[in-house]
Amino acid sequence: MSRNEWTTEKLISRLLTNKSEKTYWNNIRVLRSRPTIEVLNSSIELTHRSDAKARRIGIDVLAQLGTPPRPFYDQSNKCFFELLNIENDPKVLMSLFYAIGHNNEKLSNIQIEKLCEFFDSPNELVIEGLVHALLGVDKPKAIDALIKLSTHKLSHIRDWATFGLGSLVERENKKIRVALCNRVNDKHKDTKAEAILGLALRNDSGIVDIIHREVLTEEYDTMLLEAIIAINGIDLLPVLEHHLAKVRNNQEINPTWLSGLKNCILELRKKATSE
Repeated sequence: MSRNEWTTEKLISRLLTNKSEKTYWNNIRVLRSRPTIEVLNSSIELTHRSDAKARRIGIDVLAQLGTPPRPFYDQSNKCFFELLNIENDPKVLMSLFYAIGHNNEKLSNIQIEKLCEFFDSPNELVIEGLVHALLGVDKPKAIDALIKLSTHKLSHIRDWATFGLGSLVERENKKIRVALCNRVNDKHKDTKAEAILGLALRNDSGIVDIIHREVLTEEYDTMLLEAIIAINGIDLLPVLEHHLAKVRNNQEINPTWLSGLKNCILELRKKATSE
């Protein structure tokens, strides 16, 4: 019998004993695809158990129970923020923050304040979850937290926070620009690329020279190609075309990146002919 035909009770029983992460998430996905009162109540009941794994299971199901708009959005978020008042297990907290991140479209200022209480946690899992909870939240307190997290010692935290500031919010102010400018020379490649793209999307005049610098290294990624299009970098066409001619037949080149380079050149050519 396929797991899709298993009862809610059987799926939860298997989840409580799962050893493999792959099997765990396969079972979670089946439950998420059943936005029923039964699954809602069973998941909430799990979050009240003394066993940390059971609480995590309940949270992971509620995180994406049904397709947007989630039918139990209010009930799920109420559960999440009640748990934040009492939960102290790092793995469960990480699941909680990820769950909130999947349901953060209507967060109140009070809820954002609650999230930010965890900002100084020394635990990497908690901070990783927190940055995801705040992604796309276009409110001053959330943005201030992401600005601070964009300077975190861990590169993947800086990367996600910079992505949140640069690409996921439309708010425009000096603090955001300064935070992004502070990351354009980050030693972590993806963080640097996110910062450059964020400034390009804001038409920052200072980013043009930096984009030119990166193109000349011939070691740029697809995010830089997006940034070039954002700044209408027609003057970079000859350099990009030259680079394409050099790598077109190189079998070791990532095909996704090569496709991105070709598309960037096509977009710039269109812009050039329309001017």
